[in-house]
Amino acid sequence: MYTDLIKLQHKLAKKVQICPLKNEKINYVAGIDVSFEKGTNTGFCCITVIDSKLRTVEEQFHSETLKTPYIPGLLSFRELPIIYKTLKKLQLEPDIFILDSQGIAHPRGLGLASHFGVVFDKVSIGCAKSILVGSHSNLPEKKGSSSFLVYKNRIVGAALRTKDNTKPVYVSPGNKIDLETSIEIVLRFTDKYKIPEPTRRAHISSNNFRKNSKRG
Repeated sequence: MYTDLIKLQHKLAKKVQICPLKNEKINYVAGIDVSFEKGTNTGFCCITVIDSKLRTVEEQFHSETLKTPYIPGLLSFRELPIIYKTLKKLQLEPDIFILDSQGIAHPRGLGLASHFGVVFDKVSIGCAKSILVGSHSNLPEKKGSSSFLVYKNRIVGAALRTKDNTKPVYVSPGNKIDLETSIEIVLRFTDKYKIPEPTRRAHISSNNFRKNSKRG
């Protein structure tokens, strides 16, 4: 039923660039989150931009009813339209985007973070709370510990401990960045919580946006 979308994923996956970060000076990192009104296709997107001192410097929002239903493995086709409309509102130009999703750690090598990076020509990182594909060995409980995430004999990401004695997050490069730098950026932009600040704040703000819109 979704053969055309799967074919497009395979085509776009070939355009993903996994490479060292070209610009080593990181001024702004953005987090992207989309929340949904329960039982509906109405999405609420927030992009939160923070600076190198972890200060929020810009937030933009957009909501609309999405046309594509949730389809496992094809999440990006559902969420990219609303992300694009939010992206257009940004005044600043983030150096990197972090998404609460997968990069290349995806059955066809094109999770939401990679799809976003390729379509919009952005540096992107996937930092998810759960595994979609692959497996990893045990890792120490200490912050900064990591273990490669391997899928079909290929390293597609890493399990990363961002806080001592907490469950890891799962980092995979999205586009225009490599795994080593993706891990470094996620750790650099994580503070008191296990989730990186850009996506953590975007998640909170998108949910507040949804709740306030419901009241209105």
